Amino acid sequence: MSTTTPRGAARPAPAKGSPRPRRPLRTSGTFNFWLFTGPFLLGLLVFVYVPILWSAWLSFFEARFTVTPSEFIGFENYRVMLTDDQFMGSLGTFTVFAALIVPTTWALSLALALAVNRLRFMRAFFRSVFFLPTAVSYVAASLIWKMSLFNGVRFGLANTVLGVFGVDDTAWLADPNPPWYWLVIVTVRLWLQAGFYMILFLAALQNIPRELYEAAAIDGAGPGWQTFRYITLPQLRATSTAVVLLLLVAAYQAFDEFFNLLNKTTWGRPPLVELYYKALGDNQDYGAGSAGALILTLLICLVTLLQGRFMGFGRGEDTR
Repeated sequence: MSTTTPRGAARPAPAKGSPRPRRPLRTSGTFNFWLFTGPFLLGLLVFVYVPILWSAWLSFFEARFTVTPSEFIGFENYRVMLTDDQFMGSLGTFTVFAALIVPTTWALSLALALAVNRLRFMRAFFRSVFFLPTAVSYVAASLIWKMSLFNGVRFGLANTVLGVFGVDDTAWLADPNPPWYWLVIVTVRLWLQAGFYMILFLAALQNIPRELYEAAAIDGAGPGWQTFRYITLPQLRATSTAVVLLLLVAAYQAFDEFFNLLNKTTWGRPPLVELYYKALGDNQDYGAGSAGALILTLLICLVTLLQGRFMGFGRGEDTR
């Protein structure tokens, strides 16, 4: 027995008792969305938003040696943190760190992007070489800088090089006067993060229309500083603003290199390190530590908004 297709061709009928082909299971787009994003959203809720809300709640209570609120004290923890010399000094440490690391990282990453973008061969190789340090752990890099490069003895690489020129051994991390530890901290952070921001600048450089440079050449502009100042740099405005914002936020969150390089020194502590010792030190004052964390969060938001407004982040292009 056979059946006839619409075109007239005969095809055999399915044998009696043979199983019918199963139709694929159709699922709605909403189900697929929650299937793939549900575990991520659940982890985000449990490990990020719940701790943030609990920290905000804890900041209004007396909580020593426990994360369970015991006595409501209002804004007392905030007053304590804002009048604490060490916490306010940590904000000053951040100011110095940001003043050193933000412009140097911006300049170095832009210079690397310009150099790689001009290469005619092996561009992918050098791009990978400069980006590779971003995969290194901050803890591992800090220990390498501390034990091999700037360990303060004559066998360290830095002191060995300086010894060739007759310079005495320098205690890079043991003495705040002079503050040579800034050189160690800034160089390790530069090595770790410059490659990432280089990739951002490199992507922006490749999106600049070549017609702009051709028109500038026709108008007599030189291929060096003039084209960089009047074409390249203005075209990188949005990327530069994003890079500076990311660098500032990352500077506020600096922890690993300071904690591993300076150990338990009372000088050179950024805000996160100071909050770590406040909450997990001898007193274990979780209420004051939570208040300091909220103050730091509000400060980051304020600085980010002010800088974004000053640099025109998110502002549409002028249509003239």
